[in-house]
Amino acid sequence: MAASTMVKRVVANAHVQFLVFGVILCLLPTVGPALGMKAATLQTLGFTLIYAVVALGLNLLLGYAGLISLGTAGFMGLGAYLAAYFQSNLSLGFWVALLAALVLPTFIGLIVGVISLRIRSIYLAIATLCISEILVKTFEQLEWFTNGTAGKQSTYPVIFGWQANRSGVFIVIAVFLILVMMLTHNIVHGQMGRALHAMRSSEVAARAMGVNVLKYKLFAFSIATMYAGLGGSLYLFFLRSSYPSTWSLFLSLNIIAMVVVGGLRSIFGTVAGALVIWAVPELVLKPLIGDISGLPYIFSGVLIILVIMFFPQGLQGLGGLIVRGVRRLSAKRPAEGVAA
Repeated sequence: MAASTMVKRVVANAHVQFLVFGVILCLLPTVGPALGMKAATLQTLGFTLIYAVVALGLNLLLGYAGLISLGTAGFMGLGAYLAAYFQSNLSLGFWVALLAALVLPTFIGLIVGVISLRIRSIYLAIATLCISEILVKTFEQLEWFTNGTAGKQSTYPVIFGWQANRSGVFIVIAVFLILVMMLTHNIVHGQMGRALHAMRSSEVAARAMGVNVLKYKLFAFSIATMYAGLGGSLYLFFLRSSYPSTWSLFLSLNIIAMVVVGGLRSIFGTVAGALVIWAVPELVLKPLIGDISGLPYIFSGVLIILVIMFFPQGLQGLGGLIVRGVRRLSAKRPAEGVAA
């Protein structure tokens, strides 16, 4: 009995679940081709994991802190160009490029956090959108840094003396996703998570409870922009190129859709939301109905409407409903057997 209880505790441990999920992801580049997985499928899944990293930051901001941002794509683009510049132009290597892609977006996130004290709701969303558009225009005009509309090119990184390829970068992305999932879990289940919950419910009540609203708004925005910068750098290392047109409002809205569809305040739900919003149109819908112009827009819009109407908790709520239904059915069968 004690052994079975211990096994249940280990299986129920969130960090164990994250690690198992990470091992499965890291095996995909090796096992996937043997099972018939195409290179294009692996690439789509790689982008899905990158967007999941970014969406986790937005979920922390929106779901836990109650703050909205429409500038996620701009911060991703900044991380991508910083990584490319430090790796390709300055030849400073993978880790320095990655650090640069984290630091500057985080600093801008702190500035946005200060702005959020003055404005709220839709006005904050518009302010973050303006910052993102300023960044995109900067990407187009600052040719010495970004190569303008021609796009910035880079190479696969060298990590600890190992020259990575597409499959290797996929594993790196998976590792960073698991680290981000663990970090996010620790944040939301600690003192900071409780403070963010209180702030989301009522800033006035949070202040009355002694919560430093400025501190936690700065924290929420800095973490969200840091995740976005990380996602942008991983995008650059994976695709080896970055164009200003990539970092558009549509990408920011898609990341919001991942959070809403996956479920607010859900880590695995956010990853599932990224899979549904990004991978399903590419891997399922296009092979079935063809490459229709605007298909991702239509699919994301319909999903958001359905989720808001029927499943406010997103895929997390739907999964919980299915689990409860299965448990009820399994509980009824033994009872029926006893009655017979």
